[in-house]
Order: sequence, then structure tokens, then C-alpha cells
Amino acid sequence: MNVFKILIVLTSHSQLGDTGHKTGFWVEEFAAPYYALADAGAQITIASPQGGQPPIDPKSESPESQTDATRRFFADKALQEKLASSIPLTQINPAEYDAIFYPGGHGPLWDLTNNRTSIALIEQFYNNGKPVAAVCHAPAVLLHAKKANGEPLVKGLTVTGFSNNEEEAVQLTKVVPFLLEDELKKNGGVYSKGPDWSSYVLKDGLLITGQNPASSEEAAKQLLELLKK
Repeated sequence: MNVFKILIVLTSHSQLGDTGHKTGFWVEEFAAPYYALADAGAQITIASPQGGQPPIDPKSESPESQTDATRRFFADKALQEKLASSIPLTQINPAEYDAIFYPGGHGPLWDLTNNRTSIALIEQFYNNGKPVAAVCHAPAVLLHAKKANGEPLVKGLTVTGFSNNEEEAVQLTKVVPFLLEDELKKNGGVYSKGPDWSSYVLKDGLLITGQNPASSEEAAKQLLELLKK
């Protein structure tokens, strides 16, 4: 049996624009895919731009944001320790992994979108026939990545990501550096979305995108299916 090696990349950015509030990654979007992949036998490495403890969005720790996966995470000291010592992106060798997965939260909009190391990793995975998955705000990491022919990676591909409607619902339209739905379209992505806050995942070739936190587990399951093929 193949043991798949999967790289999960989290944000290192903790400031929510100039609001004075904190952001980071959304716990459910890390925990649900992590356990879906790990329970299926995958070996997972956690990385982030700065290494060490990636910031958790405080809102994702609130009682109303909890799921079975997040409750499991908050009781899982071993995984919390693994998370706290995430590897700096610059130390990652893409040749050692079968796929790359980006959980969201608002943090990636600020750091991973423009992070040259992250962009290079995505291009190396995708252009070498390895799956790339991103959920919620994390499809922002794709915006500056290019296909081997120099075109935007998302051009002509069906994609989803956190919708303008959902951004309005959380009242951060004026805070975020850009609206993800708009930028995916500008880059030639064939954007579509499901109902707000419900699971909606698209797979187009090697690219898997999920719309929101509820989509994160399904995105991981589709990644596993793709790897098994």
C-alpha cells in the first residue's frame, strides 16, 4: 500500500488588516483535512512561511465554530506540538511530497498570496503532475502561480473559494486586501460557488478547491481519491 506524503501549508500572518484584531488560519480548515488524511494513512508535514506556531484565528476557537474535528484537535496534544513546530517553507523539498494542501482563514490573503517560496512550491507540484488543494481563502495562494506555459495557473480551470457573499456576511469586505472571488475571475479562473456556508468542492485535473470551512474535509477526501488514481 502506498503511503502518501502530504504537505500542509499554513499562514504565518496574524493581523486582520489595520483593525487591531487578530487573524490566522481557521482551525476547522486545518483539523478536518488533517484527520481525514492522517486517518487514511497519509504522512503529513506542516509548514508555514516563518515556521514555528502558525497563528490561529481566534474566531475559529469560538464555541459556535466547533466541529468534531476541532474538538479532536483541541484534545490532541501531540498534533498541537507538531503544529507549534511547523517547518519554514524555505526548508521544504517538494520532491519529497505527493501533494500540497492549503487551509484557509484570512491570514493567507496577506502573506501566502505573494510569498515567492509558496508560489514556487505550487508551480513545482502542479507542473510536475502533483495535486494542489486549497480551501476557503487559501485559493488566494494560486493567484500568482503560473502553469508551465506561463499562463496563470487558474486560467481556464473551474475553481471556487470564499465568495463575495460570505465575505460580506462576516463584514470584512472593506478589511481584506482583495476579494478572492473577483481575483480568481480576473486571473481567468472559471469561478462558481454553492450556497453560503455549505460544502462545495471542485476538482479540475490536479487542482482541488473548496469554498468555505464546511468544504475542507470533502476537499481532503477528493485529494485522497486523486492520489489513489
